[in-house]
Amino acid sequence: MIYNPILPGFNPDPCICRKGNDFYLAVSTFEWFPGIPVYYSKDLKNWELLTHVLTNDTKVDLKKLPSAKGIWAPCLTYCESEDLFYVVYGVMNSMNARYFDVDNFLITAKDITGPWSEPVYLHSSGFDASILHDTDGRKYVVSLEWETREGYEKPGAICLVEYSPEKKEIIGYPKRVWHGGTDRGCIEAPHLTKKGDFYYIMCAEGGTGYNHCVTMGRSRNVWGPYEKDPENPIVTSIPGDSYERHDPDHLKPQYYNPDSVLQKSGHGSYVDLPNGETYLVHLCARPFVPELCCTLGRETAIQKMKWTNDGWLRMADGSNLAKTEVPETALPETPMSHIPDFDDFDTNVLGNWYYAPRIMPERFASVTERPGFVRLHGQESQTSLNKVSLLARKLTSVYARITTKMDFCPEIHQHSAGLILYYDNMNYIYLRKYHSESLGQNALSIIHLENGEKTEFLNTRIPVEDKPVCLRLTISGRQSQFSWSYDNMNYTNIGQIFDTTKFSDEYCKYGEFTGTMVGITCADRVKHRHYADFDFFEYIADETKPVN
Repeated sequence: MIYNPILPGFNPDPCICRKGNDFYLAVSTFEWFPGIPVYYSKDLKNWELLTHVLTNDTKVDLKKLPSAKGIWAPCLTYCESEDLFYVVYGVMNSMNARYFDVDNFLITAKDITGPWSEPVYLHSSGFDASILHDTDGRKYVVSLEWETREGYEKPGAICLVEYSPEKKEIIGYPKRVWHGGTDRGCIEAPHLTKKGDFYYIMCAEGGTGYNHCVTMGRSRNVWGPYEKDPENPIVTSIPGDSYERHDPDHLKPQYYNPDSVLQKSGHGSYVDLPNGETYLVHLCARPFVPELCCTLGRETAIQKMKWTNDGWLRMADGSNLAKTEVPETALPETPMSHIPDFDDFDTNVLGNWYYAPRIMPERFASVTERPGFVRLHGQESQTSLNKVSLLARKLTSVYARITTKMDFCPEIHQHSAGLILYYDNMNYIYLRKYHSESLGQNALSIIHLENGEKTEFLNTRIPVEDKPVCLRLTISGRQSQFSWSYDNMNYTNIGQIFDTTKFSDEYCKYGEFTGTMVGITCADRVKHRHYADFDFFEYIADETKPVN
C-alpha cells in the first residue's frame, strides 16, 4: 500500500509528470528559497527530494515580499517531441485589495536538474498558470483570470491563450473558457491535457480549504465549450453538493468532514503510467481538531484512479473521498534515499533540504569556513522581509525532536543565535543566546512573536558560559517546549509550553498557504558580520502518529 500523505509537511499544489519510467513531482515554495522542489520516484510510493528549479535569487527576487507571496503553483511538464522539461510558475507580488498582482513565467531544461533557461514572461492574468503541449505542436497556457470587478463572480474564470515558442510570447489575450464543474465556486489550479479525441480540463474548486476538490471537464476543441464531468467532484474530502459561488473566501471551515483524515483535498494533477495505470496527486491537510489548525500546512497525497469506458477519470475504488491508504502500482518497488535525521555538516555542500526565507541559504550559510560545522553569518532580525539568516527544514510531523549544538559568543545585545520554530516573520518562537547588559554576561532566553506581537520571556532567562551549548525543541502534539544542555545528555527545560496549533494558516494573520519550519538562525543587527557555528542539526520525527 501507499500511505498518505506521500510528502508530509509544507508541500502544496503538486504537479506530476513522467519521462519514460521516471516520475517527477513539483510543489510550491512561496517566499522560500531554493524554489520549486522536484521530487523523484520510480514507483509513486517512494520519493526522493532530487533538485530545485529556482536557485538564483537575483533572477527571481523575493526580497521584501510579504509571507505567502512569491512562487505559487508551479506546472511541471515533459514534452516528449522536444525531449524538454517545462516549468510554468507565478510570482505573486501583492494581494492588496484582492487585486492579486502576479507575473507568470516559463522556463525549460533538457535535464530535470537543469540548467534551466532564462525566464520567459507570459502574462499577469491571474495565477496557477500551466501549459498544454498539443499533439500538433501548438502550445496553450491556461490560468485563473482573477476577477476584481463588482458584480462579477469571484475569484474568476479559467482562461486560455496560445503560446508561441518561436516568438516566446502569448498570442493575443487570454480568453475565458471554463467556469467550473460544480457550484462550489473559487475555481483555480487548471491543468489542460489531451487524451484521445478529448481535451480535459482539471481544476480545483471550493477554495483551498475545507470545501476543496478536484473537478474535470472535457471538449473536442481546445477552446471549448467544455462539458462537466457528471460525477464531479472526482476527488475531495467532503463529498456532496454545495453552492458557494457567492463566497470568495477560500477556507470555509464549516465543511470540515469528521469522517476524513485528509482534509482540504484538491488541486490535483494526474499521470498515466506506462502499464496503463493512472494516479492523481493532490494537496491535503491534517488539522488539529477541534481547532481546525493545520500546523504542517498543505501536504501532498496520491490516489489510484481509472479511466471509465466513456472517457471520464474516477477514483479506482468508485468513490470520490480521498484515502489515506492507496493500492500501490504494479511497477517494481524502488527505494529512494531519505533526508538524514542527523546532519553533522561534514560534507562541503549544504544539504538540499534546507531553505531560507527570500534568499538562497548559501548567501549566509557556509559548511567550508569551519569544517564540520555550518557557519551562519548574522544579518537582519527574524521579523525582516529582506535578509534573514535562517536555515530551516520542513516540519513533517507534530511529534518531533529537534536538537542542535551551537558555538556562539555574542558581543553586544544586537547579536543573537539559536533554535527557532517558525511559521512566518510574524509568528515564531526563538530560543536564543544573546548578550544581556543587565546580567553583565551572555544568556539564553526565548522571544515569541504571535501575529506580530513580541514577548521577551526575561523572567525565564538563564545565564550561560561562553562554551558550546545544545539547544532542543520537543514538539508533542499541541505542546512545544525548548530545553538546553552543555553535554547533550542532561537537558533543562526553559520557558513555558507553547501551543503548536497556533503555527498554522488558520491562526496566523500575516501569512497563509505555507507550513511550519524548524531551523537555526543568527542575527547581527549592527554590522551583519558576527556569526554562529553549529556542529550538527538533528531532526527526529514520528510521521506514523496522527496529528490528533
